[in-house]
Amino acid sequence: MKKIALLVIAVFWMLNDIEAQSVFGKWKTIDADTGKPESIVEIYKKDGKAYAKIIKILNKEDENRVCEACKGNYKNKPILGMVLFNGLKHDGKEWNDGKILDPKNGKYYKCYISLVNNNKLKLRGYIGISLLGRTEYWYRVNK
Repeated sequence: MKKIALLVIAVFWMLNDIEAQSVFGKWKTIDADTGKPESIVEIYKKDGKAYAKIIKILNKEDENRVCEACKGNYKNKPILGMVLFNGLKHDGKEWNDGKILDPKNGKYYKCYISLVNNNKLKLRGYIGISLLGRTEYWYRVNK
């Protein structure tokens, strides 16, 4: 009986550890120009693909900002609630083959994301090949 209880505890511990190492959850973004926290983004899974949505803007002055530079459906729409990236597919240790929107300039870029560690996410947006792009790091928001 004691061995079964230990086995159950070990399985739950491993499952918790696997879940904790997921890209899914809430992440704090950092402004590349100022180095200050910018927003909270939630990465979620839909139909086996990864998506990210802005759920909070940290600078009170920017809370009601709209995407003036965006085209199409996002033109002059609130940045709060906007889907930043969509359609990323899991490929080994990273999620890729999707696009990310930069609300500052309204442009879409190819992107991939991968965990640096449980609390740090690497996001790379690029044009054409990943050498022509920019890397950002997002930090997990602990509950």
